[in-house]
Amino acid sequence: MVDRSPGFFDFDDRLAELSAKGDDLERVKALVDFDMFRPALEAAVPRADRSKGGRPAFDHVLMFKVLILQAMRALSDERTEFLIKDRLSFMRFLGLGLADSVPDANTIWTFREMLKKAEAIDALFRPFDEALRSEGFLAMSGQIVDATIVAAPRQRNTIAEKMTIKESQTGRLG
Repeated sequence: MVDRSPGFFDFDDRLAELSAKGDDLERVKALVDFDMFRPALEAAVPRADRSKGGRPAFDHVLMFKVLILQAMRALSDERTEFLIKDRLSFMRFLGLGLADSVPDANTIWTFREMLKKAEAIDALFRPFDEALRSEGFLAMSGQIVDATIVAAPRQRNTIAEKMTIKESQTGRLG
């Protein structure tokens, strides 16, 4: 391996390579307007009083996207924290740079528990699934089959062909 200093465009070049290979998270980010979830997220998880000091809370939409990553990849909180730090595709999906803070496992757990307590998880994942479906992709309750977006099958049979298929199935079953 050649020892060299990283170039100014190396990071962008690596992201371009990921895009060329078909980054499913990049596609999800392009298909879904995540800001539409902000009002529901802020209602379910109110901000703490900042007058007492402490570290600023992570953005609600960022944390929701973290939960989406977990659902898509079936990850534990600890593994999610590690992979966000490790994977450029995860960082890009979340809008994080290399120098940005990453939510730790406890923060992820706390945010999810607050959404559960507010009974908001289903109400948030339903519009997410609908947004993907409206773009022709198949989502299943916040989980995407094999961690990839799958184009929903389109029925191309004519009405006559559908009737023939239905009649032949009915004949076999009866």
